[in-house]
Amino acid sequence: MMNSKEQRFGAKDRAALLEGMQRDELDVLVVGGGITGAGIALDAASRGLRTAVVDMQDFAAGTSSRSTKLVHGGLRYLKQLEIGVVAEVGKERAIVYENGPHVTTPEWMLLPFYKGGTFGRFSTSLGLRVYDFLAGVKRSERRKMLSAEETLKRAPLLKRDGIKGGGYYVEYRTDDARLTIEVMKKAAEYGAYAVNYAKVESFRYDANGKLTGARIVDLLSGEGYEVRAAVIVNATGPWVDRLREIDGSKQGKTLRLTKGIHLVFDQSRFPLHQAIYFDTPDGRMVFAIPRDGKTYVGTTDTDYTGDTANPRMTAEDLAYVLNAANFMFPSLKLTERDVESSWAGLRPLIQQEGKDPSEISRRDEIFVSPSGLVSIAGGKLTGYRKMAENVVNSVLERLVREGRATQTPCKTKQIPISGGDVGGSDRYPQFVKEAAAKGVRSGFAEDEAQLIASRYGSNAERIFALEPEARKLADRHGLPLGLAARLLYAIESEMTVKPEDFFIRRTGQLFFDIASVRQWKKPVIDAMAELLGWTDERKREYAESLDQKLRAAVEPA
Repeated sequence: MMNSKEQRFGAKDRAALLEGMQRDELDVLVVGGGITGAGIALDAASRGLRTAVVDMQDFAAGTSSRSTKLVHGGLRYLKQLEIGVVAEVGKERAIVYENGPHVTTPEWMLLPFYKGGTFGRFSTSLGLRVYDFLAGVKRSERRKMLSAEETLKRAPLLKRDGIKGGGYYVEYRTDDARLTIEVMKKAAEYGAYAVNYAKVESFRYDANGKLTGARIVDLLSGEGYEVRAAVIVNATGPWVDRLREIDGSKQGKTLRLTKGIHLVFDQSRFPLHQAIYFDTPDGRMVFAIPRDGKTYVGTTDTDYTGDTANPRMTAEDLAYVLNAANFMFPSLKLTERDVESSWAGLRPLIQQEGKDPSEISRRDEIFVSPSGLVSIAGGKLTGYRKMAENVVNSVLERLVREGRATQTPCKTKQIPISGGDVGGSDRYPQFVKEAAAKGVRSGFAEDEAQLIASRYGSNAERIFALEPEARKLADRHGLPLGLAARLLYAIESEMTVKPEDFFIRRTGQLFFDIASVRQWKKPVIDAMAELLGWTDERKREYAESLDQKLRAAVEPA
């Protein structure tokens, strides 16, 4: 059942949504469909503002599907004495978890310390204690200090030479792209128009040079749309300065893009069962994290000036992360051949002269141009909700001043994201158990039902309800039932229009189960072509694009 305001969010709804945007005089047009843009769209729509969000790529296709996939508590910012950042992100982390326990999981993290290393027992203990206090960490998740023996018992692969002990504390692991999609779906429930592969080509201004709207082109059909909006928000991450250039307002502070890469190994080759946060010989910090039968390791932090849409791992990046992993886990002797998959992402940081990439502040800032364009730059995944609140407060002040809106407080602290109506984090395990049992009764295999229940939360029932249609699709194309049902749902309810949307951002399979992408890519592409009416030419184009992504995951640029 759709409520009266709710907008549809399917692949076939895009043209109707763009027409709706053109018809409706918007309060806010958000450009950029990553986690920041999704958060702003949800905040604005939930306060009753007429809201639209567009992205020239798929939702989360930029930075928001290429992070370390942690809702950080911000421990590393203690080193830089950014106390306010630690306090804020720690509290935000708890809100993100509570509103979406199906896409966020507490993960105990081990920080080993060594003779002559960056961290000692005293500094680690003190740092983690301050962190617990600032971040408001709940009692059951407060830090513990471990002896060398206890540390090696939890992580026997660790380098033994010079080990003195470890700090044990909680981080939160997330699926960054699914978090973004779930927030965007919730914004659509509140009435926001949201469309991917829709590019802002130019802005419209009044006689005084103030922004009044934008021309948007649907990159799939080539159709153009004239959209009017009282306020335009630039939440394009690495493209923030490009949009400011279109507006003629790129001045003062600018962006500095840095790149981070992660490598994925199978657990049979890297059998890690405990997440580790460790310092490298050059004084940087790196994560090694177990997930879904794999272990991923990262990240690098290097300045970047290449293709913003397609950052790639280089041979140097690959060597750096392999060396870091072999330094901390010397018995493994990992080589390039052991890398199953990888991803590279960009951090849109605010330029600070004379600082190394790792030292640049991750704080976010709002810039307002003379035309009224609101740009949000910097910031972290963890702080997306608070960033959105600050942006919408600023937008609302202007709209209230102009008599276009009434002052309304932010509501997103208490709004579960799509799929998050599971009774809170405490009840989530029981919810999954009950939902998976329903899935089995609907005809799904136990492992399929379990995966759907745990990943899709309260939306799992909608996927299970697709069983009759999914079974026919699976039979026609030789697909497993669970994959066919998730594909149907992704097209009908998650605006999945290309195979790479499905395999990278809706399921994460290209990163964490690349063998299954190779196995099922042809039947999935055939099924999508049938459901979405592709021409043979479009089908070939999308298949080649997916193949390029598969190659980029394993071959250095």
